[in-house]
Amino acid sequence: MLVAAAVCPCPPLLVPAVAAGAAPELTDARTACSDVLGVLAASRPDRLIVVGPAEEGARGVFPAGSTGSFAGFGVDLTVRLGSGPGGDRPLPASLAVAGWLLERADWADAPVEGLGVGEPLEPARCAEAGRGLAASADRVALLVMGDGSACRTLKAPGYLDERAEPFDAAAARALGAADTAALLALDADLAYELKAAGRAPWQVLAGAAEGAGLAGRLLYEDAPYGVGYVVAAWS
Repeated sequence: MLVAAAVCPCPPLLVPAVAAGAAPELTDARTACSDVLGVLAASRPDRLIVVGPAEEGARGVFPAGSTGSFAGFGVDLTVRLGSGPGGDRPLPASLAVAGWLLERADWADAPVEGLGVGEPLEPARCAEAGRGLAASADRVALLVMGDGSACRTLKAPGYLDERAEPFDAAAARALGAADTAALLALDADLAYELKAAGRAPWQVLAGAAEGAGLAGRLLYEDAPYGVGYVVAAWS
């Protein structure tokens, strides 16, 4: 059963070493992420699972101890997803960012598993995957990584799209209220057009939380660099 969840954005820029001179711009987001990880720790889960978007070839389950690197972003930094033997595949970027957050929060010695989900995964299948995660232990906690639209400004990765801000606002409301129905109602095609990589992980969370009776709290919402970032706690 799902007992708690933390929702965090997953840009590699969240890692100061990657952001370099731009690191202060995400200070508030990092602080909010640290706060929601405290909610997970307080829930004392039997099983902690990180869910994040992944490209083809980096999807599926990542066992505890899997490693990821930020070498592709010009930084000699390797992170580990909790303690364990790991696996042969490197973590996708979203789970590597999660690994960095967890190391900062002293979760490095805990067994933490990862699940990389693909952007094309349909809402119904996302929800089904979430239900399976929730049923995997008596006390399950999720760390859900994902960004909103990448089309909030002219300089955003996806350029400016007037549909982006309403989409992000709807997603933030749903995440802040732990509204599973509203999350599952997010339009997958629109999310794809707006480059909102968080849609599938958020809908996995919605499936996991069905019937759990969790309350939500929004800790952070902003769009630096023209990308929607949300931090929320469910408990």
